[in-house]
Amino acid sequence: MNSLSNYTRFIPYLYFLSCIIYWFTTVNQTEGIKAYPILLCSIPFIWQVLKPNKTLNLTLGITFMCLSSYLILAYISDLVQITQLSNATKQFVLVGGLFVLLNFVMALWIIRNSLSRRY
Repeated sequence: MNSLSNYTRFIPYLYFLSCIIYWFTTVNQTEGIKAYPILLCSIPFIWQVLKPNKTLNLTLGITFMCLSSYLILAYISDLVQITQLSNATKQFVLVGGLFVLLNFVMALWIIRNSLSRRY
């Protein structure tokens, strides 16, 4: 059980890596070679998994906390303007809300790791 708790600090980085990979594959199917710069976004997360750095960790946490806060505001403003909810819209609202909430929680987790862990 102790070894499992050592690997839980990598969960937020793996989450953001999986989001970047999903974003890359989606854009790659439509745009082709133009999607490859998206992979550059994964470099800091891979670096944190392989060789953790407290400064980079705090920078990633604060950056994604700001982006997640903006996503929450955009999600709420979009939710307020929807008047009729079809089944597809309800599914989009549910998945979008889950994505926004997970981004916020993972950004908090990164900040928590940078404040509490020694590297």
